[in-house]
Amino acid sequence: MMRSELAIHDLSTGQIETVLQTERLIEAPNWTPDGQALIVNGDGRLFRVALDGSPNLVEIDTGFATRLNNDHGISPDGKTLAISDSTEEGKSCVYTLPIAGGAPMRITAHVPSYWHGWSPDGTMLAYVGKRDAGFDIYVCPASGGEETRLTSGFEHCDGPDYTPDGEWIWFNGKQDGRMQLWRMRPDGSALERMTDDERVNWFPHPSPDGRTILYLAYENGVEGHPRDHDVELRAMPASGGLPEVLLGLYGGQGSINVPCWAPDSGRFAFVRYARTAG
Repeated sequence: MMRSELAIHDLSTGQIETVLQTERLIEAPNWTPDGQALIVNGDGRLFRVALDGSPNLVEIDTGFATRLNNDHGISPDGKTLAISDSTEEGKSCVYTLPIAGGAPMRITAHVPSYWHGWSPDGTMLAYVGKRDAGFDIYVCPASGGEETRLTSGFEHCDGPDYTPDGEWIWFNGKQDGRMQLWRMRPDGSALERMTDDERVNWFPHPSPDGRTILYLAYENGVEGHPRDHDVELRAMPASGGLPEVLLGLYGGQGSINVPCWAPDSGRFAFVRYARTAG
């Protein structure tokens, strides 16, 4: 059996606070813009965890959408949730709904599509889609509409996340068999590789102050982004440079798939897992 631990890492002290432990599988924390709660998914549903000293998993009404994966997030104004759900299509589709819950509105016309980022002004969504042989990065209006493909020439792309000034989209992309971190302008131009090492690097998340990129690093040779691995959470300057290992944990898939920074940029949330007897 497994236990999920929802935790917060403080960058200034290095201390880790365990917020919640549960025997169910939970994943992918978002931090609400007001700093008062975390949003996680589990068992195809979405939950709010208050940070007021008595944390519990409080289910959010997502209407018909009951097959959510772990690609979800909160709009910059804190009013709207983006979710990725496969109830209607049998493959992941992006929807939006009110932060308190309600009827989902379909955003992406094509599937599969997996949400990953809001533009800072709240007008655009960045997501991953498979339209032919591989997965690429796409954007479309947050209200729905025609999508624009931003990447090409990669074996696989994932995890697009905007910088807080809206000048860049960071993502992980695989070329020549190596998954590294990249950034590009919101129109797909000015592509830059930002890591070049032996790790398998996924899910870069710019901090709200724009200074730091948090990401997940697997050991060399790992394919995809599996769970149940000894992984590292690393941080690097947003301008590029050598990464710092913040902590090691047993996790991977589900640990930091989506934006997870606190509004003050001094902390971030993550999920780690532990084996239990039984």
